Amino acid sequence: MSEALLRLVRHGQEQGCRPHQRYLLDRGQWAALAAAIGEDEGVALLGLWADPAQVHAALLAEETIFTASCAVPEGRYAALSPVRPGAVRFERMIRDLWGHVAEGGLDQRPWLDHGRWPLTGPLSARPAPHSMLPPQPVFLPVEGEGIHQIPVGPVHAGVIEPGHFRFHVQGEAVVRLEARLGYVHKGHIGLMLGKPAQVAARLAARLSGDSTVAHGWAFAQAVEAALGLEPPPRALALRALMAELERLHNHLNDWGAICNDAGFAWLHARAGALREAVLRAAATAFGHRLMMDRVVPGGVTDDLMPAGSAAIGAALDAVEAELPRLGAVYGSHASLADRLVGTGVIAPSLVRLFAAGGVVGRASGRGFDVRHRPGYPPYVPSEPGMLEAGDVDARTRLRMTEMEGAIRLARGLIEALPPGELTLPLPQRGGEGLGMVEGFRGDCLHWVALDEAGLVRAVFPRDPSWLLWPLLEAAIEGNILADFPLINKSINASYSGVDL
Repeated sequence: MSEALLRLVRHGQEQGCRPHQRYLLDRGQWAALAAAIGEDEGVALLGLWADPAQVHAALLAEETIFTASCAVPEGRYAALSPVRPGAVRFERMIRDLWGHVAEGGLDQRPWLDHGRWPLTGPLSARPAPHSMLPPQPVFLPVEGEGIHQIPVGPVHAGVIEPGHFRFHVQGEAVVRLEARLGYVHKGHIGLMLGKPAQVAARLAARLSGDSTVAHGWAFAQAVEAALGLEPPPRALALRALMAELERLHNHLNDWGAICNDAGFAWLHARAGALREAVLRAAATAFGHRLMMDRVVPGGVTDDLMPAGSAAIGAALDAVEAELPRLGAVYGSHASLADRLVGTGVIAPSLVRLFAAGGVVGRASGRGFDVRHRPGYPPYVPSEPGMLEAGDVDARTRLRMTEMEGAIRLARGLIEALPPGELTLPLPQRGGEGLGMVEGFRGDCLHWVALDEAGLVRAVFPRDPSWLLWPLLEAAIEGNILADFPLINKSINASYSGVDL
């Protein structure tokens, strides 16, 4: 069926997007695309967004990534959510930001716009002033004997981002969870529009600060594809080194936090100490603990500092030496197994339906890793690690596996670091590109269109969390409320990443 879908899309007009083509479809072709997606479970919806004149859907069919677009002269388009429920939040976001309505969409409620913006459709061709009082939030209904609601947030006890969780519970069991985000909306896309690529790159790197390297690289990839540039080999190797350090320190953080939420503070403390060593090594090697703004379109800003190799090597040695001990402690305590095994199960059918990547997808049998498929330099394609259980324990164990892989990759990158230039100048011309980079949560997707002066004409940065938040709501169903912190941390979707 995927071949038939690809033939359908290729009847549209090629729009010159690189390296993954974009096709402009008419309304009939777009409707036929939606129908074809509904008949082919193997097609993954990677993202859905808009500009003032069109809607765009990034799709993965077999081994092919492409974008399909449709004009919306009347501000309406055929919804994809009836065939791909992962489109729901995208469609709500499109209506909030651009004012385009998904006809037949499963959920027409606002998502980012809580009724407090000065304008409706701020990215549309004709934004209008808000004329209504902020409405009360509406949550999906639940019926049954003895069901009551528990509201949590948006302000939480810890130093975390704001988000509201509405639990419907029956006794101790959660019947439904619904998350409401948008509290850290920052007008991210609007801020990027009209900026030179080098300036917009700083905004891309701040979409979700814990993934600054991955998002910076994905945006740079998109710009470089649009301009037909290939960064120097040394710059690509340094990008990958930073990306693997970012993966390592985030997995250490999440792994320890999961153990802490299960009442095992010692594992959390040890993981935190190891993470701190990695962050300090990153600061020594690249001048910033999170390596922010080091990846730019055309290459990287700075070379590895003289003491950087030794600092990174020492941090990697420390983590590698202690991981087996931590893993043994984790695996030998029945109290941890009792809390984590069988908790928060996400079915393989759901991760495929929502196109979830990262450890969430791979812990439920979806082996999608952008480093390997479609791949990008300097990575060598290989099979990513996978598990099938789909529970908190599987996601925790897979983080351990990915930490070990990050250490191996980082060591290999340092040992084989090629000589050469760090960056290329950006030509002042137009173009369109799509970038995808594997962050610690999964695939970061950035689409950018540059005008002839090299300024950002249209852009969409998509964090993996768009594909993960709905799965948190599914994972908690039937579990007890006390297990929500464990399940939430094992998925660890970003609030900022979706609050565009």
